[in-house]
Amino acid sequence: MSASALHLVRHGEVHNPARILYGRLPGYGLSALGHRMAESAATALADRPVARLIASPLQRTQESAAPIAATFGLPVETDERVIEPFNRFEGTRVSFGPRMLSNPEAWPWMSNPFRPSWGEPYVQIAARMLAAIADAYESVDDGEVVLVSHQLPIWMVHRSLAGERLYHDPRRRRCDLSSITTVMRRGERFVETAYANPAGPLAAAAVDEGAV
Repeated sequence: MSASALHLVRHGEVHNPARILYGRLPGYGLSALGHRMAESAATALADRPVARLIASPLQRTQESAAPIAATFGLPVETDERVIEPFNRFEGTRVSFGPRMLSNPEAWPWMSNPFRPSWGEPYVQIAARMLAAIADAYESVDDGEVVLVSHQLPIWMVHRSLAGERLYHDPRRRRCDLSSITTVMRRGERFVETAYANPAGPLAAAAVDEGAV
């Protein structure tokens, strides 16, 4: 037997008053609104047969997993493979897009945006996420597994399963705060079967900056 479904949950809004790209930097936990967003994700999953809960080791994902853990009486297990990617712009205020070309200091890091040269390669992110999903799928005898992760890793899973090129415009990712991307096994491969945005009503007041 194995998991009937896997839910990739993004963390809620992060307390980031300086609006920097925080990446893997420590000390970036959820804002008060972010905690409410995480609660909305837990509520959306409440009627699912969740048997295991896994999260990235970063503070914001651990805190986002907490209400899910409370809902199902499960421990939060940590998997380094679902962590935020490394990024050379961590700790700075940056907006990915054409405006980056106006900063000569950043040019060496931007030599290959298809890889990308400024951080962990897209293929590597996708590979570790898909490996974590495959292991999670086999790790339970029945029920579903929740993995609390980050925007770019979840988006890499989406594009990989859809057969799309991994290079993309970061401004066009469909992976909202506390959103839920559901994956199931169909034959020999995984497929994305649903996307939910339970924190959508809270999004108007949220600041979604700082993601890699």
